Amino acid sequence: MVTQKQRRLWAFLAALACVMWGISGLFAKSLFNTSPSITPMWLSQIRMVTSGIILLIVAGFLKQKPIATMKNKHDAWVIIAYGIFGLLPVQLFYFIVVQQSNASIATILQFIGPFFVMAYLAFTHKQVMRRIDVIAAICAFIGVALLATHGRFNHFAITPSVLFWGLLSAVGVATNTLIPIGVLKRVSSLVVTGWGLLSAGICLIIVHPQMPHIPNTPHVWLDVAAVIVIGTLIPFQLMTNSLRFIKASTASLLDAFEPFSATVGSVLCFGLVMAPMDWIGSILVVLAAMALNISPRKKKGKLNND
Repeated sequence: MVTQKQRRLWAFLAALACVMWGISGLFAKSLFNTSPSITPMWLSQIRMVTSGIILLIVAGFLKQKPIATMKNKHDAWVIIAYGIFGLLPVQLFYFIVVQQSNASIATILQFIGPFFVMAYLAFTHKQVMRRIDVIAAICAFIGVALLATHGRFNHFAITPSVLFWGLLSAVGVATNTLIPIGVLKRVSSLVVTGWGLLSAGICLIIVHPQMPHIPNTPHVWLDVAAVIVIGTLIPFQLMTNSLRFIKASTASLLDAFEPFSATVGSVLCFGLVMAPMDWIGSILVVLAAMALNISPRKKKGKLNND
């Protein structure tokens, strides 16, 4: 029996996980500002390979059979696809936007991801869109338009490149959600995420094997460690374990702490100036994504007389 105290504690820890994801983007921005040789490609490679190995080692200690999982060909291919088409765009494209813009814009654009999931389910599963879904989609579109133009629709306030990679990152959020659904019903999320991260990291190394000359300073490696630990390992465990005590819909609503922390951090640490229209656009996107989790209460039906 889950107590109210446990629910409050794990809701707080889930919110903390979202804050950590938002803050990790600030450490990435700090790295990109340190040296041009530190690229989104290199940071994604080291983050995913290192995190994947650590998660698989932990899964092995917990006797969750990470090696045996990959002996099942179907599960192995799904997990690899999850890594390459889900985790890779979520992380690499996110870092590209962080480098070209800031962590705030990157995180907010990723919040469009649930709408791609909604569109996919509508087309493939003939899932009927509710009125609130349509309204939320319109609000999200308006929010992104305001962010992209500062409310002046005759010019772009962010570059087309940032918008392009940001929306691809949001597509990655959708594939990251949809691809592993079946496997996660049978396999530990620790194992699935570990192999997915490792597969994505190895794929990037194969595509781009050249390693840049990275400044060997404590500042650089502390930031890299923060991206791996604060941005991957700790929040993943907090969020995964919190789902045993709180509803998935509650966890989704707490996701709003991610863009909030990224935006506040960008303003305080990097001098980001947010125009009023930027704040309105950001709030519209976040509220729209949260609205997708609203489930109207079912009215009690009247008993039929026989």
